Amino acid sequence: MKVIKSVDELREYVAGLNGSIGLVPTMGALHEGHMSLIKRAVSESKNVIVSIFVNPTQFLPDEDLHKYPRKEEADIKICELCGASAVFMPSADDMYFENEPCVIAPPKFASILEGKTRPGHFDGVLRVLTKLFNLTKANRAYFGKKDAQQLLIVKNMVKTMFLNIEIIACEIIRESDGLALSSRNAYLKEIDKCNALRLSRSLFNASNMIKNGETDAAKIKESMLNTLEPLEVDYVAIVDREFNEISNIKLTDTIILVAAKVGNTRLIDNIWI
Repeated sequence: MKVIKSVDELREYVAGLNGSIGLVPTMGALHEGHMSLIKRAVSESKNVIVSIFVNPTQFLPDEDLHKYPRKEEADIKICELCGASAVFMPSADDMYFENEPCVIAPPKFASILEGKTRPGHFDGVLRVLTKLFNLTKANRAYFGKKDAQQLLIVKNMVKTMFLNIEIIACEIIRESDGLALSSRNAYLKEIDKCNALRLSRSLFNASNMIKNGETDAAKIKESMLNTLEPLEVDYVAIVDREFNEISNIKLTDTIILVAAKVGNTRLIDNIWI
């Protein structure tokens, strides 16, 4: 497996590849969720490039850019064990220039939920992904469903900008207790871990209500909010696949999302119905 630190080196590497290319964009601190993406990519592409880059443009000024977990040696080993062909680990100075065209996520998708709490976040996501898609010339890119809003926005960019890349959505990976895997779980203190389970529990309860015939979104939200107490809830949302709020559950076309603060750590989770 090749470890690539510069844009020029990546370009040279990609120019010498034969066969399909899969890209797994990450910010490092890899866990089993990332591993599942890499393994899926390896099963479907001849060459797999994992990018590890804590992207500064998607962090707000008061967010955790400087303390975001970084585990370079462990991440490289994980990529190697999962069968990746190369790891791309650039610096911000190599990726960004002083004067760049603006990449703006569409307000319809980017001003709600995560975008409302984190204005400009999705602009930064699209900005770095545009660069990664161009540099790697990937045929496919792999993303987890946990970042459901990001997934919609990335798919929209690929469609509307006529990008020649397929976006592959991969299932959420959870701990045995139900907690969705996230690099930010490392911030959780021992006292917070039980409360963190309230997010997944609220979603599983919602799923059970739907299985038992409940379709009223307001009743499902009320139940979820009860389960989430006493957490500081950012939002509970029930939307269709295009992120329009819905008042009744539509089977095979509903996503239920939650964001809440556990201690000092903001976590997100969702289920697709």
